[in-house]
Amino acid sequence: MQSDSPKPTTKECLLGLCASLRTIHIDPLEKKWITFSLLIIGLFVGIITLDALFHGVNPPSKVETIDSARLHLSEEFAEDKLGVSVDGAGNVIVRMVAGRYAFMPKHISVPAGTPLTFRWVSMDVLHGVHIPMTNMSTMIVPGYVAEVTTTFPTPGEYPLICNEYCGLGHNHMWSNISVVAKENWSALATVKGGSNNE
Repeated sequence: MQSDSPKPTTKECLLGLCASLRTIHIDPLEKKWITFSLLIIGLFVGIITLDALFHGVNPPSKVETIDSARLHLSEEFAEDKLGVSVDGAGNVIVRMVAGRYAFMPKHISVPAGTPLTFRWVSMDVLHGVHIPMTNMSTMIVPGYVAEVTTTFPTPGEYPLICNEYCGLGHNHMWSNISVVAKENWSALATVKGGSNNE
């Protein structure tokens, strides 16, 4: 009859591992490179932590779903609701639909120096949206609402391109954003009745 020897505890395993690591010879130059590598990793983790705590850079947590096949019947993304609008609190919201091979509406005007909330949906396949010369870039996944808040500091013309291959017409999938001075945009929005859709 064999007797089972007691299994070592976790603490004993760790102590044994530390003892065996101490017996390994590591060249001083290798120690410097290991230390340097660990410091770089610590720096990157620190940057990510600071961004999460102070700049609000976090993975998506508020996930909204939507039926991509019924967008035209939805309350928010019906054809007459697309484009730029101002809600009751004065927030500027841009609603757009991505579909092979266009962004709808094709052209919008927004005010400079104002926080803009872009809300995107896809009517068919996975799309990406990118505005060159800005930090705006996101994926538009079918069945989900993608939301990005950004500000355009200076007036100008900004192209809006799809950066995710979506089919043969992908290279023709673009739109245009005209960023105008805040006072000029307010006058334009008042003339058009609170929205600036084209």
